Amino acid sequence: MPALACCVDAAVAPPGYAAFIAGDSSLTAAVPFSSSTTTTTTVTNASVNSNSTHWSPAHSSALYRIDGWGAPYFSVNNSGNITVRPYGTDTLAHQEIDLLKIVKKVSDPKSVGGLGLQLPLIVRLPDVLKNRLESLQSAFELAIQAHGYESRYQGVYPVKCNQDRFVVEDIVKFGMPFRFGLEAGSKPELLLAMSCLCKGSPEALLICNGFKDAEYISLALLARKLALNTIIVLEQEEEVNLVIDISKKLSVRPVIGVRAKLRTKHSGHFGSTSGEKGKFGLTTAQILRVVKKLQDTGMLDCLQLLHFHIGSQIPSTALLQDGVGEAAQIYSELVRLGADMKVIDIGGGLGIDYDGSKSGNSDLSVSYGLQEYASAVVNAIRFVCDRKSIKHPIICSESGRAIVSHHSILIFEAMSASAPTTPAMNQINLPFIMEGLSEDARADYWNLSDAAVIHENETCLLYADQLKQRCVEQFKEGTLGIEQLAAVDGLCDLVSKVIGASEPARTYHVNLSVFTSIPDFWGIGQIFPVVPIHRLDERPEVRGVLSDLTCDSDGKIDKFIGGETSLPLHELEGSGGGANGRYYLGMFLGGAYEEALGGVHNLFSGPSVVRVSQSDGPHSFAVTRAMPGPSCGDVLRVMQHEPELMFETLKRRAEEFCGQDHGNDGANAALASSLARSFHNMPYLVAVSSCSLTAMNTNGFYYCNEEDYNAAVESGASEDEQWSFCCA
Repeated sequence: MPALACCVDAAVAPPGYAAFIAGDSSLTAAVPFSSSTTTTTTVTNASVNSNSTHWSPAHSSALYRIDGWGAPYFSVNNSGNITVRPYGTDTLAHQEIDLLKIVKKVSDPKSVGGLGLQLPLIVRLPDVLKNRLESLQSAFELAIQAHGYESRYQGVYPVKCNQDRFVVEDIVKFGMPFRFGLEAGSKPELLLAMSCLCKGSPEALLICNGFKDAEYISLALLARKLALNTIIVLEQEEEVNLVIDISKKLSVRPVIGVRAKLRTKHSGHFGSTSGEKGKFGLTTAQILRVVKKLQDTGMLDCLQLLHFHIGSQIPSTALLQDGVGEAAQIYSELVRLGADMKVIDIGGGLGIDYDGSKSGNSDLSVSYGLQEYASAVVNAIRFVCDRKSIKHPIICSESGRAIVSHHSILIFEAMSASAPTTPAMNQINLPFIMEGLSEDARADYWNLSDAAVIHENETCLLYADQLKQRCVEQFKEGTLGIEQLAAVDGLCDLVSKVIGASEPARTYHVNLSVFTSIPDFWGIGQIFPVVPIHRLDERPEVRGVLSDLTCDSDGKIDKFIGGETSLPLHELEGSGGGANGRYYLGMFLGGAYEEALGGVHNLFSGPSVVRVSQSDGPHSFAVTRAMPGPSCGDVLRVMQHEPELMFETLKRRAEEFCGQDHGNDGANAALASSLARSFHNMPYLVAVSSCSLTAMNTNGFYYCNEEDYNAAVESGASEDEQWSFCCA
């Protein structure tokens, strides 16, 4: 602050002023960010501090809490890139997959062996999906063995979490050895589940949840005729009448379940469906009336399942055991009343740790792991059943979020960033500023300078803000020019910087629609880990927020894990940076719900999608399926427009207004081609060096094959640039 004072009284130059002008301020430098992570890494908080003389990938891993939320599937390699460990803790070093290399393979033009797809991009990892499924099954098998439980675990995947065809088909295939089934909550989901389970285990459960009409129930009963192990779960009391009537007409003996409204309530955001006031399920009185109705019609033996759902992201095993214990009591009472009970469906609720905090007091985290969850469930059910001397039921869960969240990564690019606006000290033109100020504004300026001389930093900020506001009022009145207003803004910014006030976060403009690709952030404030996928061997020097492409003030990401309102980021580079000057960020743990919930705000479509499996090639992966994101034409059709007719209208218009020169047919053809290309391209921005047009209008799936691989090799790619493919 002495340097500021000398701008007012040049005759008294405070000590250090010359050095300050030269850029050697004696004031303590403001720290751009600090780490207060509580991850399992061995890196200490002190070593993460930005004043460290050396920065390593381990520092970044600690800073972004990657070991907390990412283990055992994500880590940082020695090159500073995020890698995928497709088999979790069983992944060998040579099996790790570098995310930056996937992006390069996908986005590079076909001419150099790439796929020519445009970002944003969803990377699906079926190996991770398989590992999650096997880990869940293994956790329950170990718990069953440890507690002497005399039945089995048989899970189902709720397709609402991610209805993508290949995700559901993979789950059915991977889950076949342990009878893993599906859960549907609507008629189209039921059709999807029926079709997929035709290729699954004959014993796999098909759980039919959700509100039901006659058509839904008829479809579920038809599934039983097709030898699918279908169970109709009553969500409303009146549904039992439809089941009884339609099953008699179709001559199908149904298997029925009831969803109970438990008294146990999950107090977090995701617990709104729990408790007596919950949206779904039957009260104890309603359950008793259903039992009576089934008994009167000779169908009580059809009642075989009890279902409940405490809520998603159950934070602790204490709450879990409380709810499961209550449900087990209801189950045992149904056995006593004569129902042929066989299955207890504990619903969803198995949470994941979005922020790596291992906390039981947050919607973003859970205080347990898979094994603790399974043990709590098995022990609670066994305790009640043994006390009531009833047979241990099959345990079913609907753990969709925990199964699919890790296997999907959203990757997008930062296209630009707001530049620092604080001027240097020698750029401040005080006489120019002073000549247009009102008397009150001049007084604020002199008070500011007096406070600077005696190092009263808080007072400096007060008068700087007051000066700025008076100048804004003068500008509105027309007595101050825009140049002087800008100069005052610069002076006030310099005051904040010199006294060590935190620098405002920079805005990074990302090639993404939050509403389309991360709708839960906008809708319910759900926070996901967002991390640069490369340059993690460099210290991130700035903090930033992410602003998307939409013309909407809500189209931004300004909340991050750890309670942060900005994210440590690297300066954008024109070239270099390990990715030809591009800066890529990844949003992790978003495999559940985001794709189905995404809209088309501003007519931005969904991202491109690739399926990547681990392989033994030089880069440890194979792109086995790829699909370009929807084009402008595709998204226009969603809103009932007809791109073909629109193109013809614009083409005729071009011929009318731009086709006066009949000798320039080439220009007219180029104009028509440009129009057509605009309809066929994705709505997102295209970098100057991008060749994403090579993937336009594929009208379906693009399959990587040997021909593409050979073409890449023949083009002269070095051994390091040859990629592993497998034929789809």
